[in-house]
Amino acid sequence: MEIGVVMVALLAILISCLLLFRKGKGQGTGGRLPPGPRPLPIVGNLFQLDPKNPISSLLALRERYGSVYTIYLGSQPFVVLCGYQTVKEALVDQGEDFSGRSDYPALTKVTQGDGIAFSNGEKWKVLRHFAVQTLREFGMGRRSLEERIREEARCMVEELAKTKAEPINPAFLLGCAVSNIICSIIFGDRFDYEDKKFLTLVGLLNENFHLLSSSWLQLYNVFPRVISHLPGPHNRLFKNLETLRLFVLEIVKEHQETLDPNFPRDFMDCFLLKMQQEKEDPLTYFRVNSLVMTTYNLFFGGTEPISAALCYGILLLMKYPEMQAKVYEEILRVVGPHRSPSLEDRVHLPYTDAVIHEILRFADVVPLGGSRLVTRDAHFHGYVLPKGTGILPCLYSVHKDATQFRDPETFDPTHFLDQKGNFRRRDVFMPFGAGTRIGARKEARGLHLLSCFCLLLHLSGKRACLGQALARMELFLFFTTLVQRFTLQPVVPPEEINLSPMAFGLVSGPHPFTFRAIPR
Repeated sequence: MEIGVVMVALLAILISCLLLFRKGKGQGTGGRLPPGPRPLPIVGNLFQLDPKNPISSLLALRERYGSVYTIYLGSQPFVVLCGYQTVKEALVDQGEDFSGRSDYPALTKVTQGDGIAFSNGEKWKVLRHFAVQTLREFGMGRRSLEERIREEARCMVEELAKTKAEPINPAFLLGCAVSNIICSIIFGDRFDYEDKKFLTLVGLLNENFHLLSSSWLQLYNVFPRVISHLPGPHNRLFKNLETLRLFVLEIVKEHQETLDPNFPRDFMDCFLLKMQQEKEDPLTYFRVNSLVMTTYNLFFGGTEPISAALCYGILLLMKYPEMQAKVYEEILRVVGPHRSPSLEDRVHLPYTDAVIHEILRFADVVPLGGSRLVTRDAHFHGYVLPKGTGILPCLYSVHKDATQFRDPETFDPTHFLDQKGNFRRRDVFMPFGAGTRIGARKEARGLHLLSCFCLLLHLSGKRACLGQALARMELFLFFTTLVQRFTLQPVVPPEEINLSPMAFGLVSGPHPFTFRAIPR
């Protein structure tokens, strides 16, 4: 059904964009791009990429053109980077050159450049600085935030215990638990798992991720001016985002009515106080819309990636029960059966920490590191990449790099252990991205067929340190609490467990599954 709709849309694009093609014909990039497959007029290399599994297409092209090559998404060139060494050289060694933020029209239409993830330049710097300072005050990376996560982990396992070892699909429960962490940071409190407003919020977030991963929305981001005039799933996305906006605005109103300047309760209170302080400044970046869009950013970047990783963690421990037993034995020895795990335990749980890292490496819930733009003409691998060239770092190829991992296609926690069994950090480990992200001016239109939406605050570097600490804390505390309390039992034989991703979209999550949580 989706493929048929996409083909109709492509036909409309071919007709309506003919004049645009003629206008742009003969206009070069002004540089010397790496080789790649020959693009078709208007659509570029779209027909050479499998919308259901773009990673396989990118890896196949790598075999032919090498670790650096060019594809066209519409009329926009994107340079694909494959392998650890290539990605490191671009995003770390030449980080400033590759630090621009690419556009994502489906979301730019809604955000209008507001919020942390979609702002640029001075606005981005100001909003980011405020967010960092405010989140520090409320315990980002400190004990107060850890306590919120530990409380949510306790609520999660209590809810799981209610299943009485009957089969359950964990995706929605994990999504609720992870979303509640963001709620506690922004709104100051968590929601009950049966709260109707909260269930609506989680449902909308989940649906929006699926919509953003669809072929139609990928097509929208290549040809926004054309697709925006057609009926399709993009209208559903915009409707959902409007519903989310109204949800946040209602909470903003409640906070405004109960705001105490002397005792700010949460991130939203602090933002509202900043708005009051700068209300006479016509150039202020602190407006209600910026608050709403920053809330979007935190929810989108802080929910689906973590819940998908936790789902994969459950699957992998059921697939390899001997590893699950070893993780439990280590937790039991260090933490015991009753005390809740804490971040201080991590250094004493090297095998458990290695398993969590290997889950992220093997599952690759973020297979592409978010598209970027070259901020200035850059020399790279003997080529000249003009300012505004799109960059697609393939993190999947980094985590499956045979030069870095002994057996990259095998789930093996010893990838993160030394010979003495101590946890070993690896520079090659990039579960959420690599390098620097700065507030660079957008130079190209929304071209992001393959993007994982940069996962907003989960990218490494300047644009993402807000989410890195939170992600690590959540994954460790949720994972260890889950294994401490339950034996994770599959409903099918371990050899029949499907580890393939449901789709390669913004986040690559597993196929729906059920399992039994057997109380220990």
